[in-house]
Amino acid sequence: MTSRKALPVYAMLIIGGIFCLSASCKGSNNNNNDTLTKQQQLLVGIGYIIEQQHYAPKPIDDAFSQKIFDSFLSQLDGEKDIFLQSDIKELSQYRNSIDDEIHGQTAMKFYPAAVDIFKKRIAVLKPLYTKILSQPFNFSKPDMYQPIGDSLDYPADAAADTVAWQQRLKYRTLVAYNDLIAQKAKAKAGDSLSKKSNAALEKEARNSVESYYNRYFESKFNATTFSRTAQFSMFVNTITHEMDPHSDYFAPVDQRAFNEDMSNSFYGIGAQLQEKDGQIKIESVIVGGAAWKSKKIAAGDIILKVGDGKSPQIDLSGYAITDAIKLIRGAKDSKVVLTMKKASDGSIEDVSMIREKVNLDQAAAKSVIINDGKNKIGYLNLPEFYANFQDPKGARCAADVAKELQKLKAENINGLIIDLRFNPGGSLSDVNKMIGYFVNAGPAVQVRNRNNQQQELMDNDDADYKGVLYTGPLVVMVNEFSASASEIFAAAMQDYNRAIIVGSTSTYGKGTVQTQLPLGKPNENGEPEYGGLKLTVEKFYRINGGSTQMKGVSSDIVMPDLLESFNNREKDNPSALPWDKIAAAKYTAWNPTYNKETIIKDAVTRINENPVFKSIAKTNAWMSKNENKPIDLSIDKYRANQDSIQKMFNKDDNGAVLKTPLSVNVLKVDYDKYYKNPDKTKQGWYQDFLKSVSKDVYIEESTKIVSDMIDSGKQQTAAAK
Repeated sequence: MTSRKALPVYAMLIIGGIFCLSASCKGSNNNNNDTLTKQQQLLVGIGYIIEQQHYAPKPIDDAFSQKIFDSFLSQLDGEKDIFLQSDIKELSQYRNSIDDEIHGQTAMKFYPAAVDIFKKRIAVLKPLYTKILSQPFNFSKPDMYQPIGDSLDYPADAAADTVAWQQRLKYRTLVAYNDLIAQKAKAKAGDSLSKKSNAALEKEARNSVESYYNRYFESKFNATTFSRTAQFSMFVNTITHEMDPHSDYFAPVDQRAFNEDMSNSFYGIGAQLQEKDGQIKIESVIVGGAAWKSKKIAAGDIILKVGDGKSPQIDLSGYAITDAIKLIRGAKDSKVVLTMKKASDGSIEDVSMIREKVNLDQAAAKSVIINDGKNKIGYLNLPEFYANFQDPKGARCAADVAKELQKLKAENINGLIIDLRFNPGGSLSDVNKMIGYFVNAGPAVQVRNRNNQQQELMDNDDADYKGVLYTGPLVVMVNEFSASASEIFAAAMQDYNRAIIVGSTSTYGKGTVQTQLPLGKPNENGEPEYGGLKLTVEKFYRINGGSTQMKGVSSDIVMPDLLESFNNREKDNPSALPWDKIAAAKYTAWNPTYNKETIIKDAVTRINENPVFKSIAKTNAWMSKNENKPIDLSIDKYRANQDSIQKMFNKDDNGAVLKTPLSVNVLKVDYDKYYKNPDKTKQGWYQDFLKSVSKDVYIEESTKIVSDMIDSGKQQTAAAK
């Protein structure tokens, strides 16, 4: 068996060996495109690695091929508004041969053929939607629009496609038209909007829909962003995602972007960007960063092109901001040249800079104090389990959490909330260390590999912070987007009886372990030459033996959440691996000082009587019942329906924002960061964070639960004396 540490070397050897071979796969002589030949060689290597090293690889056979066929076409045309049934029939010759392409037994033809047809269809769409949108829609007669659903089929022919686009564009125009009517109703008498007729508003709505589709197709499917590399990445990820949702292929630049996300830092120019009207603009400049040091870049400036000073500059016109950022960032101390259009005078200038390290404060662990009567409660927010694996001295979330805990203890807190809502996970080693900050030495999580070999991973292996750092009452906040490492932490706290878990009915349900496999040697920009593979190689299991896969972690106290109705958890993905269980590990549960059952009972009563939570639960039930129902395109019925929906959501949104904010204070050592920060952009962000904490109804209820834990502990301690 290949060890997990040896897997990256294994992957490089496999890929290197395949690229050293001549193009000897059957049928390859018929493929004269050298790029496609190299891509298939890479595909064969990736397929081999998946079959040999994935935790539970599905057989790459005809049945697998059929799923890839459908999935890739869905990736290209998820709303089934581009391909025709005749296109699908033409492509069906490849339905059972994609597995042969992956094994190198036949030339790779399916994905190039599908993309070619797709691009031809896109070319005729602009004249089609432009023509449809040139004429007014009649919103007075009854008409129904069916939102996208799996049951919909591709249009039978061009005529059916035209009808489908007419309905789709009519619906989108109705949405924009209704918004304009609502704005007109609120406009002041002297405003130009108040003087516009409904016919003018309808035309304006059609123009906005046309602009949307122009921008969408030009930005997403232009020759630069929808390159052969991007197409291939989409195809390979269709294959990896069929194995499980979390195995991914990254092209070289995407691999670097993933590493940056994990490390909570990157090397760039030190500026916040925004996309506006198809242009990449400077939103703000970070004090001390490369852009700030250049003294040539300011907020409002437009980045026209990017390069390295050697190769021709890349024009960013039509680029999505995420793709533009990948080009602007790069390797440590590397050179980047930006062609800038100044907001001040419109002049154009090339600005050369050396990329510097930029830390993402927004994703870092941070804490504040919530004062609840006599109780002083710490609130610690951790947006993700980040770790810089490339730099031994880089940011690690466990170390940052330990520092926050020490700061909170210095403020003499007597209760603690850890907020893991929307935390997607991250570093396994860091979450294990974090568990050790709250319980005595013992198992943190169990893992099992494809050979059914099990291992207990222990907590408290942090060399810098020995022993339990915090022993007081603890609440962990989660929601349906708390995943992976977040679930490991929440599960351990629940199994050890160390904390009360509050939030959505359950967390996301990702109980699989991935490892990073670089494909090829690093290039001059620090990216592996053929990209990278994130491969599922193990599964997580709680110390009680149950998997977090699919089921997630169920909250001890459920607070209704509007996001519940999105049905976007692991269990909602058809390729997700199943739930199972193994033997429980040996561990000693925590003996809390409070009466857990009474606290849960009181909180549930409070939540059930809370008008905000009652309203959200009612909205969730309505959304589940009305999902994918046909939409009436009569303006009167649509407006009446939207008004009732808007009132429902406004009531929930307004209720979730506390009218009387919580009493929240920054820690003494953090005062300057919040109120005297030389970087005013960061200062504004920190103050916005403080405001969001003070007005969050979910944090308010969590605060009450911690206060109950504190008071119950005091009562039990007094009773024992």
